[in-house]
Amino acid sequence: MAEPKSKITELSASKRELELDVPADEALNEYEAALQQYVARVKVKGFRQGKAPDDVVKRMYQADIREAMFDSLAPRVVGRELAAHKAFPVNTPVITDLSWEEGEALKLKAEFEVWPEFKLPDYTKTKVKKPTDTVSAKDVDQSLDDLRERSAQYIPVEGRGIQQDDYVMLRIQGKDVKTGRLLPSEKLFVLTGHPDNEKTLNENLPGLNVNEEKDFKVDYPPDHTNKKVAGKSIEYHLTVLSIKEKQLPVVDDSFAKDLGKFENLKELKTEIRKQLKEAREKNQERELSEEVVQIVTDRVDPELPESLVQQETIVQLRRIIQSIGQTPTKQEEQARWEDEAKQKARQTVKNHLVLMRIAEAEKLEVSEQEITAEFQSLADANNVPLAQVVDAMNRENKKSVVEHSLLLRKTIDFLLENAIIE
Repeated sequence: MAEPKSKITELSASKRELELDVPADEALNEYEAALQQYVARVKVKGFRQGKAPDDVVKRMYQADIREAMFDSLAPRVVGRELAAHKAFPVNTPVITDLSWEEGEALKLKAEFEVWPEFKLPDYTKTKVKKPTDTVSAKDVDQSLDDLRERSAQYIPVEGRGIQQDDYVMLRIQGKDVKTGRLLPSEKLFVLTGHPDNEKTLNENLPGLNVNEEKDFKVDYPPDHTNKKVAGKSIEYHLTVLSIKEKQLPVVDDSFAKDLGKFENLKELKTEIRKQLKEAREKNQERELSEEVVQIVTDRVDPELPESLVQQETIVQLRRIIQSIGQTPTKQEEQARWEDEAKQKARQTVKNHLVLMRIAEAEKLEVSEQEITAEFQSLADANNVPLAQVVDAMNRENKKSVVEHSLLLRKTIDFLLENAIIE
């Protein structure tokens, strides 16, 4: 069998084109294999299944047979030739041109992207300023207030109506004013006056007593987030089922003891300060890491594989939508979010590229012991046996992902160790 002829052309720093001639005998063998699959599978009038003549099946299913042949042959020969050229695509090669006539060589072109070659900038002795944020008495008091809020109790109310911050159970049912159609009756737990409540509901609750009823109407705008009521006038009928008021504990030694291992309030404050300090230090280290990586990557401007930027843009856009809690409703808003996502994606891909090149230059590696230690950390965090984590990682082929993540982390640590922190 003749050897294929191929060459790779550099279209840009990150783009390549493969031109490939697949020998006629290899192409014909692949075509015959696809043809025989169709002969065995298709039903042709006048013949038992699998017994129709080859030329009849070929005439009836020519386009489908050729497509099956291309789908099978093209990825295999492209992968084979890229390996022969020691070319390592970062994306799936895209066939841009393909032609074949029976008895002739199959000719194709495929475009793909690679990590670009570039000269690394100076990445040692990078000057960064250490954050000086400290834990204050006010910070400790705020944490105590948060603990106090989480320890609040809701006590049934007697002898008064609903007030701000009461925890109220309601039975409520709406009716479409225009059609008279009743909406499903619901039981709701409502924190009176909370900004997430319907404004009209907050206005109508104060003063109501247990078992008291009230009617009110809400005119919803057409762009309301709840599509079932958007643009409609809904008349609501509610009944107050129960009222509870929030009672906050007194912050004293008893409060500290109720939280667990503390003998008095002083010990609790000491532990809070310690935890806040540790959290601040971790945050400061993260900020330093981000700053040193930003400074180093700003010193170089390599061409980035656009397919990876597009993939990362989707990831970043999902994160933006998740953080905001809604999808964009206006075209200009969507365009702004997409632009923000693309900028973040380009920076993420760039950081990845530069860090991997630094790891390569410094011959940084991740040992099996480090991978096992990371698996142990995951096991401890999820309170499961190490063997269960290892099995899951191997089953889902995620070991290489963990190894890659550890290598990036090790490279950032290397940059910090060699930075000048002022």
